[in-house]
Amino acid sequence: MPLLRQRHHFFMNPERDKPIRNIVVVGGGSAGWITAGLIAARHSSGANPRVTVTLVESPKVGTIGVGEGTWPTMRTTLQQLGIGESQFLRKCSAAFKQGTRFDGWVDGSGQDCYYHPFTAPAGYPSIDLASGWWQQKSRLSFVDAVSTQGMICDRRLGPKQAQTPEYAGVVNYAYHLDAGQLASLLTDHCTQSLGVRHVRDHITAINAADNGDIASLQTASNGSLAGDLFVDCSGMRSMLLGGHFDVPFIDKSGILFNDTALAVQVPYSEDGMPIASQTISTARPHGWIWDIGLTTRRGIGYVYSSRHGSDDQAHEILRNYLETTNAPAEAVQSPRKISFSPGYRKRFWHRNCVAVGMAAGFIEPLEASALVMVELSARMIVEEMPANRRVMDIVARRFNEKFHYRWERIIDFLKLHYVLSKRDDSAYWRDNRSADSVPDRLRDLVELWRFRPPSQGDFPHVDEIFSAASYQYVLYGMDFESTQLAQGDRQQQDKAQRLFDSNVRSANQYLANLPAHRALLDQIAQCSMPSAAPVLAVRDADPTVRQP
Repeated sequence: MPLLRQRHHFFMNPERDKPIRNIVVVGGGSAGWITAGLIAARHSSGANPRVTVTLVESPKVGTIGVGEGTWPTMRTTLQQLGIGESQFLRKCSAAFKQGTRFDGWVDGSGQDCYYHPFTAPAGYPSIDLASGWWQQKSRLSFVDAVSTQGMICDRRLGPKQAQTPEYAGVVNYAYHLDAGQLASLLTDHCTQSLGVRHVRDHITAINAADNGDIASLQTASNGSLAGDLFVDCSGMRSMLLGGHFDVPFIDKSGILFNDTALAVQVPYSEDGMPIASQTISTARPHGWIWDIGLTTRRGIGYVYSSRHGSDDQAHEILRNYLETTNAPAEAVQSPRKISFSPGYRKRFWHRNCVAVGMAAGFIEPLEASALVMVELSARMIVEEMPANRRVMDIVARRFNEKFHYRWERIIDFLKLHYVLSKRDDSAYWRDNRSADSVPDRLRDLVELWRFRPPSQGDFPHVDEIFSAASYQYVLYGMDFESTQLAQGDRQQQDKAQRLFDSNVRSANQYLANLPAHRALLDQIAQCSMPSAAPVLAVRDADPTVRQP
């Protein structure tokens, strides 16, 4: 065949030009329903829907159900799905989250505490606040110098008033939520309001097409479910991407050691107890404990390295924490054990299958990156929805490049918390600082930051998963020494001081006017907030970007 005819044949291939019409999502839970809902909201609405969305999940396979911390991106996600914030808070026992407080991560002393809040430092990124703060660090923490949010959290205040419109706030915020209740809310909303077809059935076979794609899924009671694009949200099983296509898993346990968690749901010891407005992360000998406050209970868990501590030791550490935080005695008895392998798939989109959530990878729950990766994956699928099979390969390459970069940056940021720790009470903390467990890119950045603060130039992508602001909060919260900060430019220091003074004035105003967190949630439960303005744009991941 002449070359011209060959090229014409390639570009006119009817199978490759067939429009993408049927999307099949495998697995429910937060990952499956967020993905199905966002696709349906964008592409299945209106008189002439572009695609149909089917979600199939086994009636017997449960979800992990402990992903209770979110990023501010969740506000945009809920708006795009068409779910009101007041309804979401009530249905999911949800509370507001304004960041994370880290206890005991630096040296384990009684005064060892710092915040990574969601609101960016005042004047960021145009003014170098780190140099200005260095001059007065003995009397003021970095977070209190550059942000009001740590002080708001210390007093257990909410991020807004009940009269503030939905999804708006005085400071940036996200949520703590009950993952099981979120999945139920999303199931009802996606099936009743967004037209997602819900099939509760067992998948008995995966049927391949002649070209190697997935043609359909065989089910026990509903026959064959054909699709043009399959989204694997089957959790750690990774039924399609890992199981059917055998895409390799990249193990990252040599960098981040945690591989096991013990989780419990703890009722409040008394009605009306204050609710923390931040995740509390407490370092322990072989890992750390999360403590998340919802309206009706707390979610608490100990995530640890099974190579450094035994299950018996882990149970004892969790039991001691529960007792010291006044948990009822029955909560101590039966924690749920969750084992995981830290890492991610070599590819996330292969042929006509894309993995979202734990089917794509999981590292550990520090900094609550799991749900935000679901949101970001779903958004890119929505925004880059391939018109046909031919362009799907182009979209897949772009998707794989972006999410490989994002997984690596998450690993860098989480590892930073361990690298900076001065704890010396166990081999776990010492091994975390060993040079052979630190990624090269992170090692180079930490060396650079000994002579200057993290800046936007260190993070070249427009949609970085963590910004320089987030790195500054962790570095200076963990007492990182930088030899050049004390020699900052005088003019910059004067600008910084003016911002520090303005921050104090703002803090005084907020502390006087913001309601207690529980009181705010009680008021919203009784009377919904005013409706929000329509969401106009999608913002990316950075948790320190102020949301509208």
